[in-house]
Amino acid sequence: MKKFIFIITLFVAYNVSAQNQDTKSIKAILDNQISAWNKGNLDAFMVGYLNSDSLVFIGKSGPTYGYNNTLLNYKKNYPDTSQMGKLRFDIVSLKPLNTNHYFVIGKWHLTRSVGNLNGVFTLVFRKTKEGWKIIADHSS
Repeated sequence: MKKFIFIITLFVAYNVSAQNQDTKSIKAILDNQISAWNKGNLDAFMVGYLNSDSLVFIGKSGPTYGYNNTLLNYKKNYPDTSQMGKLRFDIVSLKPLNTNHYFVIGKWHLTRSVGNLNGVFTLVFRKTKEGWKIIADHSS
């Protein structure tokens, strides 16, 4: 019985440690996105997304499918740093769905000389060979 409890304890400790590392990795991706956005670099901002046709971004105009289409929409809607402003995220919830997927709820804020904007977002992250990547983004 003691051996069983020891094995369960090790298993739980390992899973908690892995979850903590996953959470740190995902927060680092979001921090990198903020930094890239605030430098006016949409290409670097997009590094957090899965570079795939299966990526889905849902905004006020409905769904956009694919990495390239999502990047083009960002460049169309935020053509310069005055439109981009300075980005800030407030993470409301970051929870694992399973060992390879996380669900993130947050708020975004743009401070801009042309008028501030803010809204909410939900993200689905998937663990890939390249690390954690956003596979679905619903921002409004």
